[in-house]
Amino acid sequence: MLADRAGLPSGYLFAALLVGLGYALLRPGRMSMPPYGFRIGQAVTGVALGTFLHSSTLTDLGKHWLPVTLVSAATLLVTIGAGIVLARVTELDRPTASLGMVAGGASGIVAMADELGGDDRLVAFMQYLRVLVVTLLTPLIVPLAFGVHTSGGGPGDGPLLGTPAGWALTVGASVLGVLIGPLLRLPAPALLGPLILTAVLTLTGVIGDTQVPPLAREVAFSLIGLQIGLGFERNTLREIARVAWPVLLSIAALLVICFVLGWLLSLTADVTLLDGYLATTPGGLYAVLPIAYGSGADTGFVLAVQGIRLFAMVLAAPAMVRWLLRRDRRRPAAVA
Repeated sequence: MLADRAGLPSGYLFAALLVGLGYALLRPGRMSMPPYGFRIGQAVTGVALGTFLHSSTLTDLGKHWLPVTLVSAATLLVTIGAGIVLARVTELDRPTASLGMVAGGASGIVAMADELGGDDRLVAFMQYLRVLVVTLLTPLIVPLAFGVHTSGGGPGDGPLLGTPAGWALTVGASVLGVLIGPLLRLPAPALLGPLILTAVLTLTGVIGDTQVPPLAREVAFSLIGLQIGLGFERNTLREIARVAWPVLLSIAALLVICFVLGWLLSLTADVTLLDGYLATTPGGLYAVLPIAYGSGADTGFVLAVQGIRLFAMVLAAPAMVRWLLRRDRRRPAAVA
């Protein structure tokens, strides 16, 4: 897969999005994704994201949990703030701009964008543009800024078909999570229900190191990408062209701010600047980990910070967006 070889995370989601986009432009209105297909994609994606929060991940943070928590919260606030600014200088609405700028968990953010009132097509464009920029720049910045040359390697992805335990986790947590999500009144329940359930099972050690089989995960990503791609129209592409430069400038500002946060993390958590930078890079977890591994950085620390931030972003973003929407609804009443 070319997208995966280029270092893009969720490569199948991105590829399926392009396929759906091409079909939607060539034969508009001829095909649509059945609703259950998209929900299956959301549920399996939620299970996959939930496996990131291992108890060993928290252990790796040790005494550094406070600065890591503060930096993660600051990253969320900075990205939401960037979205608010972007909405003011462009024609993007606040939910779309804010979700598009959230740094972490691109597949999860894209999967729930529509349910949170955002335009999932524009959110996908913004998320994957950010990921692409980070993926392309990080291998260049690390040797130039830190004098460290990276080598290949890093953790493998496991067999395509996974294990029987992985399939049992995927099916069981997906079904139970989809049933539990609406009962808890979660936003995007088909995604967050399985995510929270799997995270609890992972943290309590019930499922150990069991992972979602790569085949199931990539099929789920593909279903989400296809759903979004099929919703594209020519007007959407024209809107993307209008906001491309402001989005790129916002991404550049986000990169600088996250570098500053990485520097602060290196001071407060007693880690190297390289560790702090890689831990706070705004997205591109799958691209950052091999670089951390090959450059001799503290891979466990980088994975812990990135994993916790990913989890926190996907959980906190809906609450932030809903708060913004309530604030927007109250504003006309106050003026009147």
